[in-house]
Amino acid sequence: MRIAILILWPSFIVGGVGEVLFFTVFDPQELYLFGEATSLSRRAVYSVGFFLCWAFAAASSALTMFLAGTAKEAAR
Repeated sequence: MRIAILILWPSFIVGGVGEVLFFTVFDPQELYLFGEATSLSRRAVYSVGFFLCWAFAAASSALTMFLAGTAKEAAR
């Protein structure tokens, strides 16, 4: 449980910051997916964007934890 908290909490914060930075530049109603305008509402686009940012940040944090763990084990 401790490792999950160490991964998910910082990635939650980074996901929020990433979403704010992305949607400061891009309007959700002007985004195109596979050449067509998205039919989702603004709130849905914001939600999907946040979860994508959170998932990428969580993957990065998990990879960092994995590599830090293997480095400690290799030093033994």
